[in-house]
Amino acid sequence: MQTRSDLRNVAIVAHVDHGKTTLVDAMLRQAGAFHARAELTDRVMDSMDLEREKGITILAKNTAVRYVPGDGGDPVTINIIDTPGHADFGGEVERGLTMVDGVVLLVDASEGPLPQTRFVLRKALKARMPIILVINKVDRPDARIKEVVDETYELFLDLDADEEQIEFPIVYACARDGIASVSQPKDGTIPEDSDSLQPLFRTLLDYIPAPAYDEAAPLQAHVTNLDASPFLGRLALCRVRQGTIRKGQTVAWCREDGAQTSVRISELLMTEALERKPAEQAGPGDIIAVAGIADIMIGDTLADAENPIALPRITVDEPAISMTIGTNTSPLAGKVKGAKVTARLVKDRLERELVGNVSLRVLPTERPDAWEVQGRGELALAILVEQMRREGYELTVGKPQVVTREINGKVHEPVERLTIDAPEEYLGAITQLLATRKGRMEQMVNHGTGWIRMEWLVPARGLIGFRTEFLTDTRGTGILHHVFESYEPWFGELRTRATGSLVADRAGVATPFAMMNLQERGSMFVEPTTEVYEGMIVGENSRADDMDVNITKEKKLTNMRSSAADETEKLIPPRKLSLEQALEFCREDECVEITPQAIRIRKVMLDQKDRERVARKRAHA
Repeated sequence: MQTRSDLRNVAIVAHVDHGKTTLVDAMLRQAGAFHARAELTDRVMDSMDLEREKGITILAKNTAVRYVPGDGGDPVTINIIDTPGHADFGGEVERGLTMVDGVVLLVDASEGPLPQTRFVLRKALKARMPIILVINKVDRPDARIKEVVDETYELFLDLDADEEQIEFPIVYACARDGIASVSQPKDGTIPEDSDSLQPLFRTLLDYIPAPAYDEAAPLQAHVTNLDASPFLGRLALCRVRQGTIRKGQTVAWCREDGAQTSVRISELLMTEALERKPAEQAGPGDIIAVAGIADIMIGDTLADAENPIALPRITVDEPAISMTIGTNTSPLAGKVKGAKVTARLVKDRLERELVGNVSLRVLPTERPDAWEVQGRGELALAILVEQMRREGYELTVGKPQVVTREINGKVHEPVERLTIDAPEEYLGAITQLLATRKGRMEQMVNHGTGWIRMEWLVPARGLIGFRTEFLTDTRGTGILHHVFESYEPWFGELRTRATGSLVADRAGVATPFAMMNLQERGSMFVEPTTEVYEGMIVGENSRADDMDVNITKEKKLTNMRSSAADETEKLIPPRKLSLEQALEFCREDECVEITPQAIRIRKVMLDQKDRERVARKRAHA
């Protein structure tokens, strides 16, 4: 096997918010990827609006830096894949790992390995990839560098890493300042002899293997992602495994069903920094974008026209959470000018999402205007719905449900590994909260700083709607992360939300007079003058049962004046729920109405008499 010493392909993986994208920024700057007068922004790889708003990476993206070794050696192109840190976008991580030969594992010097660290590391170890550990944020005042290194070794052993895999190099970095060192900081500061990321670049060249290939092998390029260009149409992002691919060349397109078609490469692009630039040819190990094949899909292979050999398909973990997404069926549907409200438009949009998102599934339901969408977690599905809302779609979204499996004749449900960091005075409240959700505590550590870390195994059902209650009980100080662990037998009925809903019993406009009396019953979700309809949920009842209320009631006018007639009514500001909070709040008989301008919660059955009839039947059953 031959190797290309002028090329390295590496993925940067980490738990969410441990500094991946910031590190890529620093690597791009120090490799001279930006023009001297270019206006530099933070997190340049997070190009989507939602990524910038939420501060997380949603889509895996690739960039390339040209590194010139300080010893005067030949320049090396380093292709970097910036992967999401959230396990809900695990499909992006798995695809990213198929494009690279090694992994940089980033761990926060204070927080240490967290659930998503476990998830991404498990995938890298399974793929038998060499790993470089980077301890980031070593300048934090609460950094625990030595303990975090020990915890990472424990994680490797816990994931059954062999002797070769556990002998990994360690780099200590402060990505924000763009400095790194191979020697462990003594007092939380990087040694003065290091003022750049050169130690990290050198470690990359030493430990990440160069792409290997067989000179005699025919062309094989694996499609790992899709993109679109307004000028070139669909772009297939590929890793060239063997052979050479050229612009204008005729190749065999090997599809999922086994069919093979001859196609012409009309345009060939390669990444330099953040731009794709035209290229005449690409060799083994190169990451390229190919135009000219309209219906190409992820997992397809571009092979030699004379000797086509398809590569194995990309496989990702099964979905664990599902939601029903359908057209907007509320009385206020279609009020927004230009909104997309028909079933055909919604179906087409969901099918388009399937093209580039291999971890998503769309299944038909009994209704022709609704579909069951399955994904990794609540966040992944909420991001899809939010994107559709911003594109002008009106939707009805049901409460998230778990995707069950039948194993040995018994129903099994997904179980999540939940890690919680919280002040120790909330230990009792958190334990009580998770006990009602049938969670099992696996481990608890007190670092002696007044904070505790707990690990629980909890049914995925129990975590739907858990975040809001958790933040309320810990006064907003607690931090939680969870990742899929395994399937276990059905846990039985769970009690999740302890409160009921305040449901509007008629259509109209919410009035301050009615809200003044209702706010004693619970917290409100709507403002005065908001248009409501029968079955719309206008607030949260402080008691467990639902209450039908008249929120449109107006004050009776008389010709009598009293001393308090002109008193200002003091209304408590309403709770404005985000899309994720609205989905968490829902019960089984509730759903979320989503329009480009508003997010409303409503009952599935709007008519009060119909709901009472169903409740009576359930009581007699």
